[in-house]
Amino acid sequence: MDDLLLLQLQKMDLSNIQTLFTYWPMPHKHEPNTIPFTNYLRHMIPGLQIAYPVMQLNDASMQAILINEETVYHTNSFGINEPNGTVEMHPMDIDLVFVPLLAFDVHGNRIGYGKGFYDKFLMQCAHDIIKIGFSYFNAEDSIDDANEYDVPLTFCITPEHIYEF
Repeated sequence: MDDLLLLQLQKMDLSNIQTLFTYWPMPHKHEPNTIPFTNYLRHMIPGLQIAYPVMQLNDASMQAILINEETVYHTNSFGINEPNGTVEMHPMDIDLVFVPLLAFDVHGNRIGYGKGFYDKFLMQCAHDIIKIGFSYFNAEDSIDDANEYDVPLTFCITPEHIYEF
């Protein structure tokens, strides 16, 4: 399924992207494996800057920490790998975000893990940032509890379709 998601991603024109905020998948949650997607963009876009989240549990916020080939990671209390780096990428400087999700609807709303980390972070980003989710399943008709604090996706990629919102 991840290979099919990657094939869909490869159909998109992301040649203007210079910065990517991505995440490590949680295999125990059966999330799509974002590592091949990140590696594909790294290969296709020379000089691409890549950042991963570091979560601040006290206020449900995140920082985007730049990584390189020498970056060392640790596992946080949620079981998520985070970089040990200290160079932060400002949210306004990010062009593309891979956004984790459990489900999404035809309007670009998503169900995350309920803590609001990504919605809070995305509110700090430029209004035209590209937000891509990946799902093994098609869109739901609607997500009933979507509210004004939820930041919708720009695209969601499934094995058979690219949804644009």
